[in-house]
Parts: sequence; C-alpha cells; structure tokens
Amino acid sequence: MKRIAFCAGVLSAFALLGCSTTNNNKDLVRRYYEEVVNTGNLANLERFISPDYVEVYEGVRHPVGLEGARSHIAGGRATYPDIHLTIEQQIAEGEWVVTRITARGTHRGEWMGIKPTGKAVEMTVVNIDRVVDGRIVEHGGAADLLGPFLKIGAIKAVSPADR
Repeated sequence: MKRIAFCAGVLSAFALLGCSTTNNNKDLVRRYYEEVVNTGNLANLERFISPDYVEVYEGVRHPVGLEGARSHIAGGRATYPDIHLTIEQQIAEGEWVVTRITARGTHRGEWMGIKPTGKAVEMTVVNIDRVVDGRIVEHGGAADLLGPFLKIGAIKAVSPADR
C-alpha cells in the first residue's frame, strides 16, 4: 500500500510540474501580448522572443529571428497605432499555447495595398505559439480579416454582374 501511495505521489508531483510549465508558458505569452504588442515597447522583446524565432505561414516555417519579430510588431502598429489585444481564452499543452484574441484598433496605415480608412476595426485572431526555455520560438495563427474589412469599407464585395 505504501508503494502505491508513493507512486501516486510521484506521479502527482510530475503532473503538477507539467501543469506549472504549461501555466508558465500561458503566462509568458499573455505577458508578451500585454507588455510588448499592446504597448509597442520593443525594448522588452528579447525577454519574450528567442533569437531562433520562426513564423509559420501557410505551413512554411520562416526563420525571422528577433528582427523579424520586431518588424512584424512595428508593421502591425504602423497600420493600427492604437491596437489592443484582449485575450479571450488560452489553451496550453506542453510547449504549445493557443490564444484566442479580440484585436481592436484604428485602421490608420496602409496594409497589403489597402489604404487607411481611419475607422475602428475589431477582429478575432487565433495564435499558436511554441515556448521553449522561457521564450517564444515559433508563432503562427489566423485572423478573420474579411468580415471586419468589408464592414469598414476597406474592401468591397464585387457581384458577378460587376465583373
């Protein structure tokens, strides 16, 4: 009986250790969005992002490093200078953290050839980040851009008759 209790205790300790790492990873990603992305304070970037940072787009891994992460954030803030990410939900397993976000900002800069509208935009974003040794090493995700951009008139739907 003592052996079973000991084994259960050891397994519980390992489970808690894994849970603690998962919670630490969620907290790191949350703090990154709040302290860096929401503020634009890129001086703290190295506390959160690994020099080996990779962005994943359409299944292709792009090793962009710290400079790529810096450029990504600066570009987003140039388009939406007042951008604010609100974390709605986080789910984590091991190194992986999935974050559902509501992003709000004013469309003040050109992006992908779309001229600024000066209108408020709200979009849903799902990001997937991988955390290794206390820093984000990989980032990918998806954002609902069509609906919000149609709503503010940044893009227009074309009917078959207009083609």
